Amino acid sequence: MSKPFAFKPISAEHALRVPFYDVDPMHIVWHGNYVKYFEDGRCALLDKIDYNYTKMGQSGFSYPVIDLRIQYAKPLTFGQEIVVQATLKDIDFGLLIGYKIFDKATGQRLSKGYTRQVPVSLETQEMFYGSPDVLFDCIRAFNDKQA
Repeated sequence: MSKPFAFKPISAEHALRVPFYDVDPMHIVWHGNYVKYFEDGRCALLDKIDYNYTKMGQSGFSYPVIDLRIQYAKPLTFGQEIVVQATLKDIDFGLLIGYKIFDKATGQRLSKGYTRQVPVSLETQEMFYGSPDVLFDCIRAFNDKQA
């Protein structure tokens, strides 16, 4: 399916304080918890374009993550206030979302990464090649609101 408009990246931010249950005995965030923080940012982004997981399901699709990458620059620590920035970078074949985690106080980038999610039909459980029209419609509506 081809894009019906010129796509421009869309970003959203999610702020949080690193909770105690996410850290190891040295008060550093366990590496697997970064995925959870990416998910928090992704949910903020999907809410922003009005195509969150509930609406995906209602439209007949799930969007499983098929690729994930994280680059760790500096450790996150207990009690640290961070901002997760999620940016929708491409919609040609599902969702390509880039992430950056910043220290809220200093603005220093602490990590970055990306996920790729593909649409899968809830009815047939088959991958949809391209992106469904409902995704384009949501982005078009978002762009119209911004104009």
